Amino acid sequence: MKRVLLLSMALCVAASAAFAQKKAVSQAQSIAKGNNADFAEARTLIKGALENAETKDDPKTWYVAGFVEDQQFSAERMKEMLGQQPNQSVMYTALLNVYPYLKKSYELDQAPDAKGKIKPKYTKDIKGIMTANHVYYVNGGAFYFDERDYKKAYDCFEQYLAVANDPMFAGEAIAVRDTMYQTVQYYSALAALQMNDHDLALAALERAKDNEYKQSEIYQYMHFEYEQLKDTVSMEKVLKEGMEKMPEDEYFLLHLINLYIYSNRNEEAIYYLEKAIADKPNSAQLYDVLGSVYETGTKEMDKAEQAYSKALEFDPEFVSALSNLGRVYYNQAINIQADANMISDNKLYQEELAKAKDMFRKALPYFEKAYSLKPDQTEYMIALRGIYYNLSMSKEFDEIEAKLGAE
Repeated sequence: MKRVLLLSMALCVAASAAFAQKKAVSQAQSIAKGNNADFAEARTLIKGALENAETKDDPKTWYVAGFVEDQQFSAERMKEMLGQQPNQSVMYTALLNVYPYLKKSYELDQAPDAKGKIKPKYTKDIKGIMTANHVYYVNGGAFYFDERDYKKAYDCFEQYLAVANDPMFAGEAIAVRDTMYQTVQYYSALAALQMNDHDLALAALERAKDNEYKQSEIYQYMHFEYEQLKDTVSMEKVLKEGMEKMPEDEYFLLHLINLYIYSNRNEEAIYYLEKAIADKPNSAQLYDVLGSVYETGTKEMDKAEQAYSKALEFDPEFVSALSNLGRVYYNQAINIQADANMISDNKLYQEELAKAKDMFRKALPYFEKAYSLKPDQTEYMIALRGIYYNLSMSKEFDEIEAKLGAE
């Protein structure tokens, strides 16, 4: 009899505790409403119910948890609509809390009952709240981005995407992969980039790379990330993909060529350059880069000279090609001069020295023009000083020497 009494008492206590938790859920929902809502108290009440064995698997518990957060978000948003100053940090923190709770509630709400039937009670309200709030995740992301809280900015953008991808919205307008969806994918990746999390950033960029929105930038960011990781295999793949998708954007071709040059794969660099020149035969920049490959890669100075000269045909004031062609002649002059210094026969020495001076003279107009276009470039001044010295142009030498001394 005593055991039965104890068991009865235990059952009563358990029932009382379960009733208390269910009551707490209703109280939390009630006090989160209205102008005098106490969100701190509501959260305290619902927290206990979320942890209690009797109520933690009840869809209402999770619905009310999301409802409390939505009420605080809506209260701050109402201030904004009325022209008052909302607490945006409170507002968007609450918004970030809504979806995880409501998603859990939806999953529990879809569970079949003892007879195998699904009788959802909260799904309509859940979908209504999420549909109304969806666009505000973008605003939240923008707010946190301005605050440089990139983790929360990323979370806001990701929740926007997660809601759009949630099966509960399949076939509805909220799930359409429109321009806004693509834009949010881009900014989510941008937030991840600012967090300096390479894996997270690359995953977000990979997801967004097939969108039309800022596609070139996305591929460039991917290239940058792989560059930081020193992953040359992935760099090459991304640059090739970018070049195929956006052939008009020279970024990918030029960086692919740089990658080949850095890797001493000069023949591949030349192949892609010639291919690009066939598409853009009047590109001074492409000829300039081709000249650089011949000059520094294969050491074919004649071909380098031809390529730089071709670049200047299309753009006579292309500073890079001017200085590059000037350098080809200048370096040849230095080499001839060095070889001449090894000759003991004075006649032959003078002949070789004359050849060196001819090369210095060929270099002179290119460096002078480059310097006139970019007078802040010290390297042009140094080259001119060397030329003036070797051509015995004392007046010009003194002037450039004085300018270099003032640097």
